[in-house]
Amino acid sequence: MDKIKVPFYEMRSEFKRILLDHSFSEPRAGKCAEIFATNSLEGIYSHGIYRFPRFVENVQKGFINPDAEPERTNAAGAIEQWNGNLGPGPLNAEFCTDRAMELATENGIGCVAIANTNHWMRGGTYGWQAAQKGKVFIGWTNTEGNMPAWGAKDSRLGNNPLVLAVPFGNEAIVLDFAMTQFSYGKMEAAKIERTLLLFPGGFNKNDELTTSPDEILETKRGLPIGYWKGAGLSLLLDILATVLSAGLATKDITRKEAEYGVSQVFICIDLKKLHNYPAIDQSISAIIDDFKASLPIDESQQIRFPGERVISTRNENLKQGIPVDKSIWEKILRM
Repeated sequence: MDKIKVPFYEMRSEFKRILLDHSFSEPRAGKCAEIFATNSLEGIYSHGIYRFPRFVENVQKGFINPDAEPERTNAAGAIEQWNGNLGPGPLNAEFCTDRAMELATENGIGCVAIANTNHWMRGGTYGWQAAQKGKVFIGWTNTEGNMPAWGAKDSRLGNNPLVLAVPFGNEAIVLDFAMTQFSYGKMEAAKIERTLLLFPGGFNKNDELTTSPDEILETKRGLPIGYWKGAGLSLLLDILATVLSAGLATKDITRKEAEYGVSQVFICIDLKKLHNYPAIDQSISAIIDDFKASLPIDESQQIRFPGERVISTRNENLKQGIPVDKSIWEKILRM
């Protein structure tokens, strides 16, 4: 591929320019552009630079309402239900994370569930958002059907990404993973970059496991993580997202002409409310020290905790620019 390096601030500026041309207000265009550019900066190109054109297309098709704000439909102590009104997924998710943190500050724990929202892009964004403010974060979303139940041929489960995050020094430990071995964004990125997956990521039309992203994107039959365990976890995440938000389930989203109107859950915990709060940093550090003392199979490879690679990628891309396929960047400049 013919790659170029684009400075973070230039990428953010171009994203904002395009969103302003698509009926986003100045502050909302700025926030959304920041999220897409930061995802790219931190190496999650699949849900940053590569996903941005589709996001704009969904605005044009009316699946995303640039002006829509979330509305609270129910409150019960530390639990709240909201309607996303088909607003931009990243903005709704950022709002829900902030609200869950407010509830956690008041109650020790806060849970915000939102129906009728859109793709949140990189779920880890909201894990970092909460953890860098001292909160534990647990969040997930349902999706359209793109993963089969274990032993099934057709895809009736979503890959329903789940995010877990805890504060760690000035940064965070953030685990962001889909229920498929590779997220569809990662597989789409691999297709664009013309590379195979490192491990089998799904089934082809002959019911065979394959490392070809093209074949998996054709069948929409991603491989569940942990085989039957991932399939079971996906089912429960869909049930909980649907029930807690009073929103649509994967089966309902799949019947739409595109993936929109999804259901999401955001949970935050305020560690300061715990009696062992003064010792928590030391406890986490000791666990990580022991974890990183693992003996690597390949001595040239480091043992990394979830989110550690993001920190190094962020620093490298800030200095050198964000690597982007030249044709993708030229397409964005023409938008």
